[in-house]
Amino acid sequence: MSDRPALKDALLEVKDKVATLTFNRDDVRNALTGTNLIDDIIETLDWVENSSDTNVLVITGAGKGFSSGGNVKDMHERTGMFSGSVEDIAAAYKATIQRIPLKFSEISFPVIAAINGAAVGAGFDLTGMCDIRIASTRAKFGENFVNIGLIPGDGGANFLQRIVGYQRAAELTFTGRLFDADEAKDIGYVLDVVEPEYLLDRAQDLAAEIASKPRYQVRQAKLLMRKALYMPLTDFLDHTALVQGNCHHSEAHKEAVAAFVKKR
Repeated sequence: MSDRPALKDALLEVKDKVATLTFNRDDVRNALTGTNLIDDIIETLDWVENSSDTNVLVITGAGKGFSSGGNVKDMHERTGMFSGSVEDIAAAYKATIQRIPLKFSEISFPVIAAINGAAVGAGFDLTGMCDIRIASTRAKFGENFVNIGLIPGDGGANFLQRIVGYQRAAELTFTGRLFDADEAKDIGYVLDVVEPEYLLDRAQDLAAEIASKPRYQVRQAKLLMRKALYMPLTDFLDHTALVQGNCHHSEAHKEAVAAFVKKR
């Protein structure tokens, strides 16, 4: 197992094949811009992808919020990635925040968001890149870019409609309104809502259950779900057949069916 990444604005813990990444910049509500969190996220995703001892990642935030997304103070002052010409800002988005969805599109392991508080703007879209979302009763959500004269510059217009459908995604995006954890569950955005003191336990218990399953099979199942979104059915079934052939030859499959037949 390679050395853990030296993160600057986040904490990384590993237990029983489950890694937990905690954003640790409550002073700016875990803003992704103007901090080192983008690099911390990328480095963690790379590390878990290549770690033979870590099968699932949980992402959460320390303090009151999950992530406030872009730093509005920097936008107001037109500093950092929000400075310069149209072309300069476009290049800055590609070099910073857009690295996150691109990296998520490459990884093969499951990611669970444990949403402890407000997840708005790019912070909201980050939760949409995860496979499963568990929310605290204190969580608030918002695709609220339009409220500050922006659009989802990190790919949110792609992710949100895949989760809740086009019509609901359109309503949330066009109005920019905030909504709570109960509504998030009602519309299918989060899997479960729990009291704050149980949030991390709920997410990590689910992660541990997934991590206990055969690593190759879980990762291939995630890749198949991703490919199903864009691959023609005939090509998709051809690929599925090949992966299934590999599964039939795996030790995990042989042991599982032997245990079933022998009623172990």
